Amino acid sequence: MTATDAQVRIIMRERKKGRTQEQAAASANLRSRKTAAKYEHLGQLPSALKQPRTYRTRADPFVEDWPEVEEMLERAPELEAKALFEWLCEEHTGKYQEGQLRTFQRRVARWRLHHCDQVAVLEQVHHPGEVMQTDGTWLTELGVTIGGQPFKHLLIHSVLPYSNWEWGRVAQSESLAAIKLGVQSTLVKLGYVPRLHQTDNSSAATHELSAKEREETDSCRGYTEAYLQLLAHYGMEARTTHLHSPHENGDVESSNGGLKRALKQHLLLRGSRDFESIEAYEAFLGQVMDKRNSTRQERLAEELAVMEPLPATSLPTCREVTAPVGNSGLIQVLRNTYSVPTNLINHTVTVKIHEWHLEIYCGGELMETLPRLVGRRKHHVNYRHLIGTLLRKPGGFRNYRYRDDLFPSLVFRQAWEQLNQWSAPRKADLTYLRVLSLAARTLESDVASGLELLLAAGKPWDESDVERLLELKPAPAPELSCGEVALDIYDRLLQEVRYESA
Repeated sequence: MTATDAQVRIIMRERKKGRTQEQAAASANLRSRKTAAKYEHLGQLPSALKQPRTYRTRADPFVEDWPEVEEMLERAPELEAKALFEWLCEEHTGKYQEGQLRTFQRRVARWRLHHCDQVAVLEQVHHPGEVMQTDGTWLTELGVTIGGQPFKHLLIHSVLPYSNWEWGRVAQSESLAAIKLGVQSTLVKLGYVPRLHQTDNSSAATHELSAKEREETDSCRGYTEAYLQLLAHYGMEARTTHLHSPHENGDVESSNGGLKRALKQHLLLRGSRDFESIEAYEAFLGQVMDKRNSTRQERLAEELAVMEPLPATSLPTCREVTAPVGNSGLIQVLRNTYSVPTNLINHTVTVKIHEWHLEIYCGGELMETLPRLVGRRKHHVNYRHLIGTLLRKPGGFRNYRYRDDLFPSLVFRQAWEQLNQWSAPRKADLTYLRVLSLAARTLESDVASGLELLLAAGKPWDESDVERLLELKPAPAPELSCGEVALDIYDRLLQEVRYESA
């Protein structure tokens, strides 16, 4: 009968007390006296007697095809065992079963143990106040919504590796404007400036060098002029990770994961992932980061002691461009198309490009604010800008290049499609444009609700039916009764005043 190390220790202890082998075995919960005699004779614990097994308990099912598998692993060591097993099953139909996957994975793991060298993580010594690392990390996975709408966004996240102090700002792309916003906000929050700023080789901070520049600098990428201007303003030196070496930004990468986990927990505690605005969401992010930073103040103080104070002036976080407004009432900004009010046609406007919106100025006056598009060859045409033109030229609606933008929501498109079924094309277009004009003059949400009711009824309708549902007539003003004023009250008041003054 086998015994554990703990049971044998009990046997030895009981024997030293003068107990018999049978009594010692009973104390150790062993049925046989022979087991006690065996370990007493050997003088060793069961664990010391175990020898590594050098034989197989069952036949290797992959022995015939393993040389072929091994050859594939040598050519591509990154191949996963599951993918290899699926390939093996396809090559040898009916020979292997799904339940043999775990055995195959263990076999591949043993091969990697003897043939694959790994790159070790070299832990670095960080010096206080030396460097700030910045990285963009996507937070869309948190499931946050703004006003009920899904919010696709990332965080420009900055970390001081010595103290792990962190800060960041929400952005919609890892552009230079976003990096400028994130870095400046972090420095303003910190109040001091480190010596170095480190980022990865993103296109916002670096660009690919020409063949001649590569020979001169012995590097594939160089810094963009705008990025260097940002760092020069704050007196920081630029440093990037080597290509294909993201682990060199390991501190901020690690903090990305820790911050995401913290945000998930705080969103669960909050009970809702919906925020009324981006500003409210950023305030929530700031509270979480402040809480995480509260435990890092001691080492942060060491960093601040050797950093330079923040310059008094900050760089503008927006970019300005000029754009001519053509006869179509559209402008091109960063290779995207936007509509503007038609009174700006044939004018040149100044566009201030912020991270989330554009500001349109003409003659120094703010004329319009538009949501900023990310990417290229996209368009944002606001029906409110063009509805007057469309009513004058309803024939231009059906084949308008940006017609899809003239359906503010799905119910408007459904309404137009239903009008097409009941009316001739021109009448359907004109009716829809009048409904769109109604949405521009009143509340779009009220018009959408009215359209939903009319669509559900399934009966023919026009813009007058929508207007009746809105109850646009103002409520009658309440009649006020005019009371009679007794003037003798003022006479008595004046007499009392004269009496007191006398």
